[in-house]
Amino acid sequence: MRNRVGIYCRLSDEDRFKKDKNDDSESIANQKSMLLKYALNKNWEVVNVYSDDDYSGADINRPKFNELIKDCEDGKIDIVLCKTQSRFSRDMEIVEKYIHNKFIEWGIRFVSIVDNADTQVKGNKKARQINGLINEWYLEDLSDNIRSSLQNRREDGLYLGSFACYGYMKDPDNKNQLIIDPVASEVVKEIFELYKKGMGYYRIASYLNDKGIPTPSNYKKQNGSNYQCRQAKNGVEHTKWTQDTIVTILKNETYIGNLVQGKQTYVSYKNHKRIKKPKEEWTYSYGTHEPIIDMETWNIIQDRFKSRARVSKTTGDVYMLSRKVCCKECKRVFNRQLYKTKDGKTAYLKCKGRRIRSDVCVNDKSIRCDVLEQIIIDELNKQLDKYYSLSELERQFALQKKKIDKGTISRTEALKIEKEELERTIEKKNNHYKTLYEDKIEGIISQKEFMMFRERFLKEIEECKNRIQIIDEELNKMEEKESNVQNSEAIFKKYRHIDKLNKEIVDEFIDTVWIGKVNPETNTRDIDIELNIIKLA
Repeated sequence: MRNRVGIYCRLSDEDRFKKDKNDDSESIANQKSMLLKYALNKNWEVVNVYSDDDYSGADINRPKFNELIKDCEDGKIDIVLCKTQSRFSRDMEIVEKYIHNKFIEWGIRFVSIVDNADTQVKGNKKARQINGLINEWYLEDLSDNIRSSLQNRREDGLYLGSFACYGYMKDPDNKNQLIIDPVASEVVKEIFELYKKGMGYYRIASYLNDKGIPTPSNYKKQNGSNYQCRQAKNGVEHTKWTQDTIVTILKNETYIGNLVQGKQTYVSYKNHKRIKKPKEEWTYSYGTHEPIIDMETWNIIQDRFKSRARVSKTTGDVYMLSRKVCCKECKRVFNRQLYKTKDGKTAYLKCKGRRIRSDVCVNDKSIRCDVLEQIIIDELNKQLDKYYSLSELERQFALQKKKIDKGTISRTEALKIEKEELERTIEKKNNHYKTLYEDKIEGIISQKEFMMFRERFLKEIEECKNRIQIIDEELNKMEEKESNVQNSEAIFKKYRHIDKLNKEIVDEFIDTVWIGKVNPETNTRDIDIELNIIKLA
């Protein structure tokens, strides 16, 4: 009987003494030496040595392991020799599949030296299966520990990505810290600025391609990175900017100094298929690195996303009033459409409810975009003229601030004091409840008395909590009002007179434009403009 041996060695972690990444680590070399001596003493013929360095025992994609299995199936090997069974595999399914099934089918003997596993020894199977279970438990515990460690590091605000996102690079002195890439960050700023001004995704991508700016993946490779794009189809990466890339950048919180990590995970420690995690399980860390985009720009962009503004198919731009114009009758948005006129094509806005079905909304008349835009320009300039009138400036804004300073602040302080008192009351009630429970345990009061007091305490605590919630809501509204005054002043100071609208101006000034139905007698309609700023009377 021939004793052709296939020696298999494996190591999970790279040995610190490895001289070159292509060299076997010292531990692998030790395994080889031990196994070769063992085979020599047994007078076995060593056919091949299969060595997988830096591979987990649960990994079924080990190249030399799969080569060993193929040689076993092809009848080239009679004995598989390992240092321990865990070197062959820590996965119980793999152990059962090959050692206890396929190897028997192929007439192959499995031997491991240290733990005395030998499929030729009768009664040795239970010991092998116990070892397999222990190895399986080890893998599971190791996986849990690694996941817990990674989660703690994410919560500490450490960047754990293999590659820095476009616009940043890893700090050479701290791989878990992001620093701004001076070149790519300028491209990121330009993307945000272009979208802020109303340019759509397709036009931004075309603009970057026309300028010959490398895509994020190409830029990384040009700088020596071995980054591989996950979205590459059939291994071929995009060499051009795409709309998806632009959207991804515009929605990435990394650019405002925050880290959002842990969006994906593996199915299990044995199945490395990546799956998306629910948003509530993501890990958020704030202010972890220097931002590229300021919060004002970020908020404008995100509000634009919420509005789901449509992009023009002809120009690639977002219409400046998209999702801003609504019907006073049915509360639906007005959609923009082009109609043929004697002057060519003219843009109109019409109620979506009317377009769905004629009987859905009574607001059946459209309005020309240029007419509505001029109405808005006139209203904004009227507000600007009032602001820049010194008497109006002093009266209006001084009055607004006076209302906040004298009225709101005193009210704010009163609410905060009330909230603190309610929180102290809740703490006292909870302490009384604990004392009451101890009295019940010691027999000082009966169960019936305890339940009666308990119900009263819980009701009083619930009333306090409800009042605190109302106070918090009122305080938030006051903070918003005060912030609105400050924002209004900042916006007014940016403009002296508006000749033409653009997306940036509309987003700063306009909340909603309400369009009423046309009065058949006067041929007029109500148009109410709700501003993001404080409207000057």
